[in-house]
Amino acid sequence: MSINIPKDPSEGSSRSATGDQSHHPAPLSRYESQKRRDWNTFGQYLKNQRPPISLAQCNFNHVLEFLRYLDQFGKTKVHTLGCVFFGQPDPPAPCTCPLRQAWGSLDALIGRLRAAYEENGGSPEKNPFGNGAIRVYLREVKECQAKARGIPYKKKKKRKNQIKASEDQMKASKLQAT
Repeated sequence: MSINIPKDPSEGSSRSATGDQSHHPAPLSRYESQKRRDWNTFGQYLKNQRPPISLAQCNFNHVLEFLRYLDQFGKTKVHTLGCVFFGQPDPPAPCTCPLRQAWGSLDALIGRLRAAYEENGGSPEKNPFGNGAIRVYLREVKECQAKARGIPYKKKKKRKNQIKASEDQMKASKLQAT
């Protein structure tokens, strides 16, 4: 999954006019290319703020604002509470509900930006992409989108006696196999 954002015009092709790539390093993987693009986009976002924000000044609030900013480029219909299709997985007709970034895309983006931050000299302890507020925001987005589609997200918790029963079943099946 990738975030749909305008391409940075400064990113050119890595191929030379003759097609000879013997002098170029090995091409980046899809993940590394996306991570670089995401990092450059976030850096541009910070520069475009008034006043501009340096990476050293950046905190989790700037990351949250960036995620909300990205919603305008989203392609996932998220029904609002007042919509007649709220909670329906396959609405029968179009509606005027907003398009948003899908939760999975935002989650993947944060993972790439978290790694890029540290690869670009940021300390893991001060990584704004790893802040608890970001995890809370992503969980809220996930739950909101699931409810809007009629697929409530419920985290399953194993109780101790269920784990014990599973272990006993595994032991019994091993004994039967011998």
